[in-house]
Amino acid sequence: MIFFNSMLLPSRLWQFAVIAGCFALAHLGRIWLSPKVDDWARKRELSTRQKRWVILFRKRLRGIFFIILAWSSVLILDAVKGFYSWRFLVVLAATLVTAWLVVGLFARLIRNSFLRRIVSWGAWIWVTLYYLGFWDDTERVLDSIAIELGGFRLTAMAILKALVLTTALLSIARIITGQTTARLRLNEDISPSMTELAIKTMQVLLYGAAIFIGVKAVGFDLTGLAFLSGAIGLGLGFGLQKVVSNLVSGVIILLDKSIKPGDVISLGETFGWIASLGARYVSVVTRDGKEYLIPNEDLITGQVVNWSHSNEFVRIDLLFGTSYHDDPHLVRKLAVEAAQSVSRVLSNRPAVCHITGFGDSSIDYILRFWITDPVEGLTNVRGAVYLALWDSFKKNGISIPFPQRELRMLDGSTLVVQNSPQKSQSEN
Repeated sequence: MIFFNSMLLPSRLWQFAVIAGCFALAHLGRIWLSPKVDDWARKRELSTRQKRWVILFRKRLRGIFFIILAWSSVLILDAVKGFYSWRFLVVLAATLVTAWLVVGLFARLIRNSFLRRIVSWGAWIWVTLYYLGFWDDTERVLDSIAIELGGFRLTAMAILKALVLTTALLSIARIITGQTTARLRLNEDISPSMTELAIKTMQVLLYGAAIFIGVKAVGFDLTGLAFLSGAIGLGLGFGLQKVVSNLVSGVIILLDKSIKPGDVISLGETFGWIASLGARYVSVVTRDGKEYLIPNEDLITGQVVNWSHSNEFVRIDLLFGTSYHDDPHLVRKLAVEAAQSVSRVLSNRPAVCHITGFGDSSIDYILRFWITDPVEGLTNVRGAVYLALWDSFKKNGISIPFPQRELRMLDGSTLVVQNSPQKSQSEN
C-alpha cells in the first residue's frame, strides 16, 4: 500500500505524464518516418541483407524514438529538478526500453525463429526483473525448486543457467562456423571433398564443445550420468543402425573423394549433379528440377557412375543406319561433319564414325563424340546431333531405311479373303 501511495505523489505523476508523452510522440514519429524509410529503400538497389536491416530498423522506430525522447527528458529533468526522485521513473523506463531494444537486435543473430522468440522473451524478462529489483527474490525461488538424485541436486536455476549459457555458446559456434565455411568454400586450393570434410569436422567439434562447456560450467556432474548415457547409447545403437551407417558412409565419401559437389552421377534411373554433401544423405538435382536425397550408404554399397570423377570429358555414342545404296565413305564423312557442327561437341577431340555391321535393312554405324559439360544434359546434345545428321543426310540424298517385307505367291496357291463377323453384321 505504501508503494502505491508513493506512486500518487506529484513528482511520480509528473514522471508518468512524461513517459506517456514520450510514448505518444514516439508513436507519431514512427507514423511520420515509416513512409519516408519505405520510399528511401525503394529508390535504392539493396541486397537481401540490407533489406532485412531496413525492415528491422522500421519495426524498431517507435522504440528508437522513445529512447531518444526519454533520455532527453532525463537530461531536462536533471537540469530543472536536481533531485533524483523527480526523474528515476523516467530513467527506469528509458533503461528498460534501451535494454529491450539491444536484446532484440542481438537476438537477430539466432536464425531459428522459435528459438529466437524464446531467447528474446527470456532476456526481456530477466532485464525487467533485474532493473525492477526483483531478480534476487526470483533467483532464490528458482534455486529452491530442485530434484535430488542421490548426491546430485538439480535445481531449476541450474537448468536455466545451462540453457542460457549453452544457447549463447551454440550461437557463437554457429557464427564461427558460418564465417569459416564461407571462407573455406571460396578457397580454390582446397578440393570440394576436403572442404566439406573440414566443415563437418569443425561443426561437430564446435557444437560438441559448446554443449559440453555449457553443461559443465553450471556444475553438472557428467560422470554420474555415465551409466545412463551408456545404456541409452546402446539402445540407440541398435535402433539407429542405418543412421550411423549413413554418417560413417558420409565420412568415407569425403575422405576417398569418390564424389564431390558439382559431379555428374548416375545411380539407377537417377541422373543429375551433386548439389551438396550432407551428413546423412547426398542431394542430387536432376535436369527436370527434382532433388533426390540419396542415403550415403547407397553410394558406398551400390554402383555409381561418376561422369566427371577424374576429368570432365564424356564420350557419347549414337547408333544409326543408312541404305545399302548409299556410299558408306560419304556417310561417315557427313556424320563426323554433322557432329562437329554442334557447339557443345569438342573440336580438339574429333568425332569418329565406324561401321558396326550389315543389318537386314541397313548398314549400321556408330558415331562417337566428346563433350565436357554433362551437367547441361545428355539427351539434348544427342538430339542436336541427330537433327544435324538428319539435315546433312537430307541435303546429300542419304536415306535412312525402314524394315520391309516381301510377300511372294507360289504357283497354284490361292488367296482367300474372309470378312470378320463384326464387318458382316454391319453390312447386314
